[in-house]
Amino acid sequence: MSSWLGGLGSGLGHSLGQVGGSLASLTGQISNFTKDMLMEGTEEVEAELPNSRRKEIEAIHAILRSENERLKKLCADLEEKHEASEIQIKHQSTSYRNQLQQKEVEISHLKARQIALQDQLLKLQSAAQSVNSGAGSVPTTTASSSFSYGVSHHAAAFHDDDMDFGDLISSQQEINRLSNEISRLESEVIHWRHIAQVSKAQGSNSSDQSEICKLQDIIKELKQNRSQEIDDHQHEMSVLQNAHQQKLAEITRRHREELSDYEERIEELENLLQQGGSGTAVIDHSKIHEMQRTIQVLQTEKVESTKKIEELEDQIKDLSRKLSSSENDREVLRKEQERLNVENRQIMKECESSEVECSTLQLCAVKQSETAKEEEGILPQGAALDEVLRLQQALSDAKSEIMRLSHLNQDNLAEDNLKLTVRVQVLEKENSVLSQEKEELHISLLKLNNEYEEIKSTTMRDMDLDSKLHDLRLNLEAKEQELNQSITEKETLIAELEELDKQNQEATQHLILIKDQLSKQQNEGDHIINKLKIDLNNEKKKVCQLEDDKMNITKELDVQKEKLIQSELVLNDLRLAKQELEGKIEDLGDQLSKSQNNNLNIQEENFELKEHIKQKEEELSRVRCELTQPLNQDFSSNFKDDLLKERDTDIRNLKQNLSEVEELNDNLKKVAFDLKMENEKLVLACEDLRHQLEESIIGNNQISLEKTTILETLKTEKGQLEAELCRAEEKLLEAADKYERTLGELAEARNTSASALQLEHERLTKLSQEKDFEIAELKKSIEQIDIDRKETKNILSSSLEERKQLTQLINEKEIFIEKLKERSSELQEELDKYTEALRKSENLKQTIEEKDRLLGSMKEENNHLKEELERLREQQSRTAPVADPKTLDCITELQSEVSQLNIIKGNLEEEIKQHQKIIEDQNQSKMQLLQSLQEQKKEMDEFKCQHEQMSVTHTQLFLEKDEEIKTLQKTIEEIQTQLHEERQGIHTENSDIFQETKVQSLNIENGSEKHDLSKAETERLVKGIKERELEIKLLNEKNISLTKQIDQLSKDEVGKLTQIIQQKDLEIQALHARISSASYSQDVVYLQQQVQAFAVEREQVLAVLSEKTRENSHLKTEYHKVMDVVAAKEAALVKLQDENKKLSTNFEGTGQEMFRETVQNLSRIIREKDIEIDALSQKCQTLLTVLQTSSTSDEVGGVNSNQFEELLQERDKLKQQVKKMEEWKQQVMTTVQNMQHESAQLQEELHQLQAQVLVDSDNNSKLQVDYTGLIQSYEQNETKLKNFGQELAQVQHSIGQLCNTKDLLLGKLDIISPQFSARSSLTPQSAESLRIAKSETLSESSHQEIEELRKLLQEKDAAIRTLQENNHRLSNSIAATSELEKKEHEQTDSEIKQLREKQDVLQKSLKEKDLLIKAQSDKLLSLNENFTNKVNENELLRQAVTNLKERILNLEMDICKLKEENEKIVETTREKETEYQALQETNMKFSMMLQEKEFECHSMKEKALAFEQLLKEKEGETGELNQLLNTVKSMQEKTVTFQQERDQVMLALKQKQMENTAVQNEVQHLRDKELRLNQELERLRNHLLETEDSYTREALAAEDREAQLRKKVTVLEEKLLSSSSAMENASHQANLQVESLQEQLNVVSKQRDETALQLSVSREQVKQYALSLSNLQMVLEHFQQEEKAMYSAELEKHRQLGAEWKKKAENLEGKMTSLQERLDEANAALDSASRLTEQLDLKEEQIEQLKKQNELQQEMLDDVQKKLMNLVNSTEGKVDKTLMRNLFIGHFHTPKNQRHEVLRLMGSVLGIKREEMEQLLNEDQGGVTRWMAGWLGGGSKSVPNTPLRPDPQSAFNRSFSELFVKFLETESHPSIPPPKLSVHDMKPLDSPRRKKLDTNAPESFKDTTESRSGRRTDVNSFLAPRSAAVPLINPAGLGPGGPGHLLLKPISDVLPTFTPLPVSPDNSAGVVLKDLLKQ
Repeated sequence: MSSWLGGLGSGLGHSLGQVGGSLASLTGQISNFTKDMLMEGTEEVEAELPNSRRKEIEAIHAILRSENERLKKLCADLEEKHEASEIQIKHQSTSYRNQLQQKEVEISHLKARQIALQDQLLKLQSAAQSVNSGAGSVPTTTASSSFSYGVSHHAAAFHDDDMDFGDLISSQQEINRLSNEISRLESEVIHWRHIAQVSKAQGSNSSDQSEICKLQDIIKELKQNRSQEIDDHQHEMSVLQNAHQQKLAEITRRHREELSDYEERIEELENLLQQGGSGTAVIDHSKIHEMQRTIQVLQTEKVESTKKIEELEDQIKDLSRKLSSSENDREVLRKEQERLNVENRQIMKECESSEVECSTLQLCAVKQSETAKEEEGILPQGAALDEVLRLQQALSDAKSEIMRLSHLNQDNLAEDNLKLTVRVQVLEKENSVLSQEKEELHISLLKLNNEYEEIKSTTMRDMDLDSKLHDLRLNLEAKEQELNQSITEKETLIAELEELDKQNQEATQHLILIKDQLSKQQNEGDHIINKLKIDLNNEKKKVCQLEDDKMNITKELDVQKEKLIQSELVLNDLRLAKQELEGKIEDLGDQLSKSQNNNLNIQEENFELKEHIKQKEEELSRVRCELTQPLNQDFSSNFKDDLLKERDTDIRNLKQNLSEVEELNDNLKKVAFDLKMENEKLVLACEDLRHQLEESIIGNNQISLEKTTILETLKTEKGQLEAELCRAEEKLLEAADKYERTLGELAEARNTSASALQLEHERLTKLSQEKDFEIAELKKSIEQIDIDRKETKNILSSSLEERKQLTQLINEKEIFIEKLKERSSELQEELDKYTEALRKSENLKQTIEEKDRLLGSMKEENNHLKEELERLREQQSRTAPVADPKTLDCITELQSEVSQLNIIKGNLEEEIKQHQKIIEDQNQSKMQLLQSLQEQKKEMDEFKCQHEQMSVTHTQLFLEKDEEIKTLQKTIEEIQTQLHEERQGIHTENSDIFQETKVQSLNIENGSEKHDLSKAETERLVKGIKERELEIKLLNEKNISLTKQIDQLSKDEVGKLTQIIQQKDLEIQALHARISSASYSQDVVYLQQQVQAFAVEREQVLAVLSEKTRENSHLKTEYHKVMDVVAAKEAALVKLQDENKKLSTNFEGTGQEMFRETVQNLSRIIREKDIEIDALSQKCQTLLTVLQTSSTSDEVGGVNSNQFEELLQERDKLKQQVKKMEEWKQQVMTTVQNMQHESAQLQEELHQLQAQVLVDSDNNSKLQVDYTGLIQSYEQNETKLKNFGQELAQVQHSIGQLCNTKDLLLGKLDIISPQFSARSSLTPQSAESLRIAKSETLSESSHQEIEELRKLLQEKDAAIRTLQENNHRLSNSIAATSELEKKEHEQTDSEIKQLREKQDVLQKSLKEKDLLIKAQSDKLLSLNENFTNKVNENELLRQAVTNLKERILNLEMDICKLKEENEKIVETTREKETEYQALQETNMKFSMMLQEKEFECHSMKEKALAFEQLLKEKEGETGELNQLLNTVKSMQEKTVTFQQERDQVMLALKQKQMENTAVQNEVQHLRDKELRLNQELERLRNHLLETEDSYTREALAAEDREAQLRKKVTVLEEKLLSSSSAMENASHQANLQVESLQEQLNVVSKQRDETALQLSVSREQVKQYALSLSNLQMVLEHFQQEEKAMYSAELEKHRQLGAEWKKKAENLEGKMTSLQERLDEANAALDSASRLTEQLDLKEEQIEQLKKQNELQQEMLDDVQKKLMNLVNSTEGKVDKTLMRNLFIGHFHTPKNQRHEVLRLMGSVLGIKREEMEQLLNEDQGGVTRWMAGWLGGGSKSVPNTPLRPDPQSAFNRSFSELFVKFLETESHPSIPPPKLSVHDMKPLDSPRRKKLDTNAPESFKDTTESRSGRRTDVNSFLAPRSAAVPLINPAGLGPGGPGHLLLKPISDVLPTFTPLPVSPDNSAGVVLKDLLKQ
């Protein structure tokens, strides 16, 4: 593990280092590239541009260089971070490796400890077994070895698997599991030690083989579990590896994407440089527009932020309300807790009082029992005490339940409080987050206001921003691309999150499924407990019936029972309270879901706000366009850089704000998701705890220990869950702190004005951290789920194994049932076919009826035509004979028509006949089908009977075979003991001799007895025995005839059972063979296992049979139920069909009419409204024309202001009416659409109803057919009962026949007995004749033989007598069996009657239950109808809500329009006000002018007066006066014109004032309208909220009602169950009446015909029966009179005879068995004796021959021994000359390379050591001279076959090794042929001993002999060569007691010899030499 982690860490570091290196190289290349490009750009620009452009470009260059430097710094920082992260990863990996090593060490220690404990356990088990079972021993070493192997294998798998860092947790869990296993094993060790001690104290008791089997099964189960766990672990490891690889792939992909982004950014910057170098001379106005747009966007963002702040305030208010409501709920829960505590105290007090009463009652009961003892000695004492004890137990149970419920309530309340506190904390956190958001939005608002003001001030200045705007646009595009990339990354992350959520949901679903299965199992347990409770109640009733005499005690017990019932009621109340608490918990969960929904709504509103922001941005862009249009002139470009920087910072700030808001939203989502997860976990934990507590309440006293352990484990799990919850909360708090820190860091980064790239990088890091957190949490949750899954697996595996055993038993019977089902399905298919044929026949009938009608009409037409023809004829006869051509044509036409009609008539009649034939055929086929169905049903019943019989016989057979197997086991044990004894004496003999134990004993006895007898005696014995065998055969034949008569009674059963018996016999034979085999110990164990398996199988078969009988009874009851249900369904179907028809007609009529009427009304209303709208539009046009005319006329004259105001008011009214009409029109359109949708839905429902009606009709027809079939089957069953009666009569008749046969057999036996005596007299005569024939040969031993034969004859006579007695016994047993059969038939009849009575009772109870079910179904239907009504009302309310929402949307649209109009009017009013101000100013000017003119006029008048006076003074000067007068006149005219102008101006002013007032009125009117619309909106919102609240309240109320109704239903069901016994008595008569009426209604129509037929048949039968009865009565009277006297005498005789015959039969049976055994033994003995005599003759001959050979061989041996002694004395310390000569010559003939081998060989022959030879060879390699050639020249005398000197060619061609091998071969062959013995003609005796010796000889010895002898295998063993005859090694067979001769001793002790080598032709000579050298 550590090595793998190290490799992974190093690989990661290496790959990351490579990535870092590639990054650095990339950045360096990019920087070089950018430098080159910059240089090129500068060179080109220097050539092309003037100085001013060059300066701008240089400035841009400087900016870009600074950016490049910044990017380089960033890259360097990232590389440093990367290295730091690598170092951190290395440190972490090292720490993890150390931890893993520690854990592995711990695991190894624990495993070692586990192995040691298991070894201890196995030793203790073996000790216990050895103490308990003396014979049977289980091998423990195999188990231990297998276990150790399994452990090592597991460990290897654990080490070899690849593991992730997260697997530390799994390893810790494994350690915990191993420690648990160790503790379990320690407890088992203690248990076994205790057992061993107990067994030692008790002594060696009987062997418990069942315990051994159980332990073996446990070991197997443990092995299977271990293998499964290993597989699961490997699978998990592979999954984690895949996940790790995916993670690595994602990281690399992201890194590559970041690199590509950086490259793209660099390329963009380079492009920017090139574009800057090429020059941007043209000024783009679009850039200015973009700036204006950004200003507008900022303004809209400001507006939206204000809206957001308002919405957030609303949210805070809502949250505060929710907090207050949750606090109220908390207070309510506290109150409920207090109330429950009070109730618990009351219950405890009641329990204590009941305990006191119980104790007093105990004392009273004891006293009363003593008094009862005194009064009545017969009555039992312990009954009352038992009752009191039971009541005490019940009280204690009630106490424990109350305590558990109180604990439950406390736990529930504590959990609720915890949940509420968690929720309050979450809400507080949300509140704080929202307040932070509000503050941030306030700050952003202030910033936006400042920015807006700055933008307003700066919009007047910025015009020449061409190049900068171009750069900004490029930057914006780049940032947009980055944004898009970030969005795509975000989407991918969201998708990954969704996938993780899906996986989590699947896991939770899997858990829920597992929990459902567990709940199902709990329900099954509840059912079992209910059954046990019912049994307890029955026992209590019995006790009450027995103790009716003790009235005083029973009264007190009744009082206590009532108290118990009260306590149970209190318990039920507590349970109801618990259910209410659960409902409240569900309500709280609903509130949580609502809060989640509110969160979702807030998110939706956020999205809407974003859309509003976009709209406002567009408006801002428009405003900017409007602002910048007048300001397109030149402005100074001093503030360019400052403005750009400010805008950049503003944009960044805004983006940061947006990202913060998004992050806050994400945080909220995460918090909501975490809350969901926690809620789900808590709910699951609550469910688990509830289930487990219920189990603990339900559990019996026996399973209490197991339940306590389970509770402890559950508590630990609960603690783990709570700890995990605490950890999760701590982690959440840590995550929140981390998020706050990251927010602070972001704020600092914003203040330092970092670039967009840094922000994006930080955001990505945050996302990655969040994802890592989420992944860690998900991993933990997955691990938790895995732990739960493993625990559930362990629980399920135990239950599954139990179920598998049951299913294997049931499968066999299910196959039989499936066959029956297949047959029934085939019958059903046939029935369906015939029903189709019936339908076709009905269709044909209908067609025939139609044809008949047509025929009738045609006939009527024909009659009419005939009448008309007659009339025409009469007219013709009246008229002149001259016929018109028209009449003739008519006549011909009519005739042709008549002929055609006749033809049609004929065709129709033929068709009718054909149809009639078809109908008849179909009726016949129907009858045949019914008959076939009846037959098949009969067959089915017969099969069932046979099956039951078979099952009975099977059970009997199994019992017999079990007994046989037991006997065989005993025999096996005996044989084992014998074999042990014999094996100690004899080693060589094999166990194949012993074929059977009987044969062994006979062989031993006869072997000792029959050696003395001669051949003649044995022949005589054989002949006598053969005669006796003939007599025995005759008796056997008679026995066979009797058995055949018995076999005729039960052939079918015997035929089936014989197969099973044969199989069992084969098994017994196999067991015999195994007894005789050598491997008896293994077979004994195997047989024991088989016996146990057979016993288990027998038990399983019996269990399955009982289950199948139960299933049959259950199926019968279900059949009756189905019959009643069918009748009810038929009635209901008829009603439904009628109702459907009525509804369909009504619906089709009314629905279509209503629809048409509504459509017509709507169209009419729409037309009227259109007409009204046209009229109003015309009015408007006329008014406009009038206004125009009036305005023109008013220009001439004065204007009527009142008329103008009235017109405006009328216009407003008309507008309002038009709007109302439009709204109404839209409502009408929506209603029409809704009606159309509803009509479509109703049509679909109609179609569905029609389809349902068709299906119901089909079902009805099928049910009718089934009903008829069932009635027929009932009739068939009645007929079968009659047939059974007839069969009983036949059986009685056959019993009478058997009695007759018995009499006949007795007579025959009386006849046979004298025959035997005659034959016995004949047998001595034959013996005498034989004796005379043989007296010539042996006269001495004849007398003894005769005496022995007489003894044998007497024995055989006794055997015959015993056989006769056996026959008598058999006849008696036949009589007894007949009587037993009669008794059995009577018993079966009584059982059938009882079954019928039970069936009737069950049918009655079933009918009563069906009525109750019907009543409950009616109630359910009514409840369903109410529910559907409520649902419909809810749907209507929903539709109303949707309509109101649509109206609100319309109103909002209108309000938006009105707002727009308002804005326009406000703008117009502003314009009007400005105009009005201008006019006022002009008016003021004019008034000033007028005043001046008036002053001038006054001055002129004064001057005129002065002039007049002067004129008067100067009258002479007239010309001047005239001139002055003229001037005065002209001045007056001017004043008049001035006055006119002044009047016109005043009029214009008045008009303007009027217009202003009108506009103001309009504005006020619009404001009023706005207020009204706002009020309406608020009202509608309130209404919507009220409707939604009411809807939710109604939904909650409906749910509460549902819950109450369900509770009521459960209560009603309980009441029904309790009051069913009372209802049965009450409604019994009514049910019987209803049943009789239904049966009469259904059956009367069918029974009419049947009763008529039955009446006729029964009358005939009655007549026949009357005649037969009269005859029988006459005959019986005669018989009774005659046989009364006969029977009285004969009965006594028969009884005496029967007793005698029984005794004789028993004696005969015993003798028969003994005789048969003796016969078998005698036959075997004779065979063996004959074989032995033959063999003895042969052996004697062989012995004589062998004696002669022995004498010859001894002489030979003496000679050879002498020669050998001489040789030994002469050849000690000498070497053979010839050998040395040949070696020496060979040395010189061999090549020089191989000569040292020859020298080594010579050294070995001479006895020189190998080391000395090697020294010599090293000193002088060629140190052998030529003088040795003469030494080895001559040949040897002893070996004449060896060549003196080989040929030079052969010597040169061959190697030394080959020559040496040849030399050895010649040496090994003997020169002188061995002495042939005189036993060539001897036959080889295949005696078993010889063969066994051969087989027992060791394989090495055999091989040597075979290799030596070569091809001489067919020669006698005495003619073997020397090497074969004298073995070199002491053989196994000959021990210390072997022959002491010298030649038979091993040569290795006397002579130095070469061991013989088997040389194969394929092997080379070098190999042989090497082998020799090694030796």
